[in-house]
Amino acid sequence: MRRRPVVTIDGPSGSGKSTVSKLLAESAGMVRLDTGAMYRACALAARRTGIPWSDAARMGDLARTISFSFGGPDGRTGVFLENEDISAAIRTPEISMGASEVSVHESVREALVDKQRELGKEGGVVLEGRDTGTVVFPDAEMKFFLDAAAAVRALRRYLERSSLDKQSYEQVLKEVLRRDVQDSTRKCSPLKMASDARYIDSTTMTADEVVEAMIRELSGYAL
Repeated sequence: MRRRPVVTIDGPSGSGKSTVSKLLAESAGMVRLDTGAMYRACALAARRTGIPWSDAARMGDLARTISFSFGGPDGRTGVFLENEDISAAIRTPEISMGASEVSVHESVREALVDKQRELGKEGGVVLEGRDTGTVVFPDAEMKFFLDAAAAVRALRRYLERSSLDKQSYEQVLKEVLRRDVQDSTRKCSPLKMASDARYIDSTTMTADEVVEAMIRELSGYAL
């Protein structure tokens, strides 16, 4: 029995998981584990070392040996690879697609799921990703599935990107739709909503409104 709950937030790209999980962790005094960042870190490390994202065996070896951590001024933000802050480097369109590509490998998912379970086993954590409530912590005390219309998710992605990113909104929308198909149809741990998850459509909601709804659901737990 965990003294504090494990909270999982799954959902498609651009649904607001990263923003909401940060705000929820801060509001509830919990630690945020960005599982998606772990796959992005693997994709970045592979690109730097010349390992093709399609090479399942070598990617699995890399995932098992990679050294990264979460940190930052508040103890809840920032992603570090071998003590290097890669928080910005893993948020490019290229690495985003790379993360989706490497995540299809069972060897990679098994290695990272083991790390995620170890990090969150004591509870008091908020995990966000694609399969945190279905695979990583199927016994989580609270599960959410955060969704939004594809057009809105693409707009959020488009607005997040810097003026140096030349992708048009139409290109971002195409990328989001392609990511949806890739994530939901992969053989290993496809994106799907857990049967006991609370569904939240954030299409017309602000991040603060989503967090407020989640806090209400968590009112019966010791945070």
